[in-house]
Amino acid sequence: MAKTVSKDMIISELIEVDPNIIAILMRAGMHCIGCPASQGESLEEAAMVHGLDADLLVDQINDFLAQ
Repeated sequence: MAKTVSKDMIISELIEVDPNIIAILMRAGMHCIGCPASQGESLEEAAMVHGLDADLLVDQINDFLAQ
């Protein structure tokens, strides 16, 4: 069974699920993934700061993980 993510997960948790998620976040405009502060933010918080749709990101990541 494939893992799934949710918007309340912390960025560092997402990366633990699959490090390739970094590329998805970077393409979306989250270029500060390496920043220590981003490691403690939820996907929803980080999306809000960057003006992105957290639900869309969750869908994109879960689509990737399902492959």
